[in-house]
Formats: sequence, structure tokens, C-alpha cells
Amino acid sequence: MVLALRYLSGACGRARAGFPGGFSAACRPARGRPWPLCQGGRRASTRSEVTLETTVFLCSVWREWLMLRLEGWKALGYFKNWKVDKMSVTVLSGTEMLIVAVEQEEIPRLQALYERGLQNGVQGLRLIQQEDIKKKEPYCRGLMAIDCPYTGIVDYRQVALSFARDFQEAGGFVLTNFEVKDLEMAKESPSGSKDGEGEEVQCQYVVTCAGLYSDRISELSGCNPDPQIVPFRGDYLLLKPEKCYLVKGNIYPVPDSRFPFLGVHFTPRMDGSIWLGPNAVLAFKREGYKPFDFSARDVMDVIIKSGLIKLVFQNFSYGVNEMYKACFLSATVKHLQKFIPEITVSDILRGPAGVRAQALDRDGNLVEDFVFDGGVGDIGNRILHVRNAPSPAATSSLAISGMIADEIQQRFKL
Repeated sequence: MVLALRYLSGACGRARAGFPGGFSAACRPARGRPWPLCQGGRRASTRSEVTLETTVFLCSVWREWLMLRLEGWKALGYFKNWKVDKMSVTVLSGTEMLIVAVEQEEIPRLQALYERGLQNGVQGLRLIQQEDIKKKEPYCRGLMAIDCPYTGIVDYRQVALSFARDFQEAGGFVLTNFEVKDLEMAKESPSGSKDGEGEEVQCQYVVTCAGLYSDRISELSGCNPDPQIVPFRGDYLLLKPEKCYLVKGNIYPVPDSRFPFLGVHFTPRMDGSIWLGPNAVLAFKREGYKPFDFSARDVMDVIIKSGLIKLVFQNFSYGVNEMYKACFLSATVKHLQKFIPEITVSDILRGPAGVRAQALDRDGNLVEDFVFDGGVGDIGNRILHVRNAPSPAATSSLAISGMIADEIQQRFKL
């Protein structure tokens, strides 16, 4: 028995036509392997065998897994659960990170964070005072900070492209713009989609890490609708090039356990730019990267199915404050000045945005731990849905991938 994944025909072909980064033919398998669907103009009746042989090999040898992700990203640069195993990605070293307490009430949380870091074996951690903060970051103001000397900056797009190449060389292939419409046990004879417009991919097992669509993909195999995904847009600001001297390395705030993703970050990039942010405001579309992006279905799902209303009432002031900062740059700058007083409104520009797939339960609580699910019946025994992975997923991808690999081996008895 195998599974059939049905998706819209032609989507993959559109994606591969303009695939950037020197990675020609995004859907091309390794030499000697069959071409995937969407190649050569094949239509709805075509099916392809996709097994886990290569995946199992990767799990057992590297202890992490390069997953076929069932989400509609336009390019591999958005994939964030992969580990670098080759020296083909440049890391900018020597960029220390400071986690800075700027208020007296933040110091106990900072000290507790420092102790957890020591318990987890993080190397080189030091608690430093105001004078040492100035030595590390001359323009940064703070009462106390954790100095993390072993940090670096990486171009995660290049990381993803590198892993895609490794994955192909190991015998796998990649489909982009892969919008899954159905999950069902495969029939004995090939058949097209019910509407005659789709394609099918067959596989022995399926693992999904669908991000913003993880709840909807999970429901295709009969999973409980909870937790629901609520999209939060995170807007970044850019420090003007002539002001980038104000920041030497990563400067982070002391995280609040109630909202660990809030708080402005000063982040140097590989191109020398400095990103400030992000904030967190409700997006009115799951892929709503712009303030006025809107989807009626997504909004109704958030209102009716999730615990967003309870979250809003429980944390009304936080929500209003984030919305206010998103609308008025002066409010954001006032917060930035707690760390670097020299920054002014004229020093910053509006930058890019991302959307956070926040899992939320019915009581309005943020889901902060892993959520694995499968489904019901025979199909549930062959699917692993990763419905939530704690932030920061990219930074923690090595540990996360190892945990998922363990779950795969245990659940599928591989």
C-alpha cells in the first residue's frame, strides 16, 4: 500500500522556469533517477513513485532529514529545516551576539537565561556589565548583557540551495509550487485527479512540514483541526548604509517568556546591511507579506476556528502596542533608542516582511512545543505531520531535524 498526493498540474513547471541561484531545473533529479512530475508536459494520468529509501539513508547517516515540504513556496530560499554538510556556504564569523537588559526588571530573566545556557553546554557565555557592553558595542546602552562569542551569520538561501543539490545527488528530487489538494491511499491502477486537472505522486510514507498550511494539510488525513495556524506578519526596518557603523554584531533583547518572538533585534546581514525588528502584527492572509493583503477564507478561519479572540482579550495592550509601532516609525524608533540612543527616524527605512506560522489552541494559548500528528486509519499510519516546531527554527534546525528523524524512525518503525 502506498499514498497518493494530488496536486495542481503545471505548478512545478512554472516554478522551475525561473529558479535562481545557479540551481538549474528545480525539479531535476540526480543523474540516473526518474524525472519527477511536471516535467515534459505530462498530464493528470501520470504518477510517480517516491520512496523513502534516500530519506532513511540520510536519517541514519547524518541524523537529520531533508524533507519534501508540502507548501507553496516559490523558491527553495524559504526552506529552513536543513543542515549544511558541505563547505559551499559562506559563514561570516566574528559576529558576537549580545543579549542586553535595558530595564532593571529584565535582569532576573537575563540571569535565568544565562544559567540555562550554561546547563545546556553553550560555550563561552559571559555575563558582562555596562562598561564591557561598551567595549563590544560602543553605541549600545545596557545594564547587563550575556556575551555569546560563538555566533555567525549565514545566507540561508544559499544554505537551502546547497542542501537541495546534496539531496538530488543522494537520489531525491524537489518539486516547488507543490500545492497539495488531497491525500489518499493509492489505487491499483493509475488515475488522474477527480477534476481531471491534477497530478499524483505516490510514496510509501509522507512527512509534512507545511508551515502556514500545516493545519489544513493535517486535516486532509483526518487529523484534529487543533492547533490552528494564525499568521503574524513581522515587519523589518533597515538602517541606512551611512548609519550601519552603529551596530557591530547581533544585539538581542531579553526574551519575554509570554511572547518570546517579540522584541526588536539588531541583525547584521551578509551584504553588510543591518535589519531592525521584527514586530508581530496579525496578517489578514496566510501569505500576507504586505499590510493590505487579504483573504476572506483565512480571516474567517482565524476568527471562527482558532483561539485568537481569547488571545486578544488576554493580551490587548500588547497587541495595540505592536499595531501602533507598525503604523508609526517614531514609536518603533523610541524602542530602538533604548538600546542605541543615537538612532533617529531619519536613519531608518522600511524593509521586508515575513509571516510567522503561529500555532494557537482553542483557549488562546500560544503552542510553544512540538506537535506531531498522523491521522486516522491506514493513511494515518503512513503520515507524519510536523504541525508546530518552536522558534527559532532556522537557528535550531540541527536539533529539530534530529528530533524529527527520531520521530520518523519510531513512528514508521524504520
